[in-house]
Amino acid sequence: MADTTAGMVCAHHHLYSSLARGMPAPPVAPTTFIEVLEQVWWRLDVALDLEMIRWSAMLGALEALECGTTTIIDHHESPSAIEGSLDVIAEACAEVGVRVVCAYGVTDRHGRDGARRGMEENRRFLEAGGRGMVGVHAAFTCSDETLEACAGLAADLGVGVHIHVAEGTIDADANQRLAALASDSWLVVHGVHLDRDLPGTLVHNPRSNMNNGVGYAGPRRRAGSVALGTDGIGGDMLEEFRLAYVRAREADLSTTPDDPWAWLATGWDLVPEAAADTVRWSYDGVDDPWRLAFTTGVRAVDVWTDGQQVLRDSQPTRVDAAEIRAKADEQAQRLFRRL
Repeated sequence: MADTTAGMVCAHHHLYSSLARGMPAPPVAPTTFIEVLEQVWWRLDVALDLEMIRWSAMLGALEALECGTTTIIDHHESPSAIEGSLDVIAEACAEVGVRVVCAYGVTDRHGRDGARRGMEENRRFLEAGGRGMVGVHAAFTCSDETLEACAGLAADLGVGVHIHVAEGTIDADANQRLAALASDSWLVVHGVHLDRDLPGTLVHNPRSNMNNGVGYAGPRRRAGSVALGTDGIGGDMLEEFRLAYVRAREADLSTTPDDPWAWLATGWDLVPEAAADTVRWSYDGVDDPWRLAFTTGVRAVDVWTDGQQVLRDSQPTRVDAAEIRAKADEQAQRLFRRL
């Protein structure tokens, strides 16, 4: 048994959500998934500015690094601060020492011009050499024209599309609308209400799905590859692995820890560089899914990315963790006043 692994990969994150903890209660308590979006997340994202985005990304990257996660595949939305937002996120993560794959979530929720600006942010970032994908919020907030344009942009730039798919019943027809567009390079996130597999990698987010009451995706029955994400609820992939296991076990007692470990390992296929990173953990046996599934409190002690040590004795080497938390709290208070 070993006390080291490769760097963990969060295959779906929303770094902008790092400031959401403690936000004021919504004006009306949500009772459905669409009300959660309308009363919480769509109020928050429109209030963001670039300074908030920077410190939210810094905090999210720091917390991921502290959990041994060296790579984040991020999906971003900030309708009032679109231009340059992906640069801010990429620079913040690089400062901490965490690898990030960026995407801006295009949507028609703010009209045609909002969708155009979102597409242009993806295009600008990718053409400037940024590492990313073309982001799309979800089929149900996009016209067929917008979905086709985003798929075409991704194909032209040689990248995949990062999109929420059939997370709630409101998006249950996404499989029909996307079937002719999706490709193996896509990240199909959630997929709870898909009645058939789409091309691409399904990203399972068990904690978020339970929190939003949208149902169980049943990733074991999917024919294609499956990865694990957090949907913005932190960057602790060992914790997400354990939760994925017990949720799958609840649905099917034949589930073993090898199943969610395979989903976790898909992250190394998505971002191969992460497989060359090294994380030394506080537990001897971290490479045994059967032990790890029942062992809580495992923490990252030392982390190396791209040959450089970015965490030493559980402390970041490139940034001041206390400063990041203080600055993030300042920006959270600004955000809350806007809400």
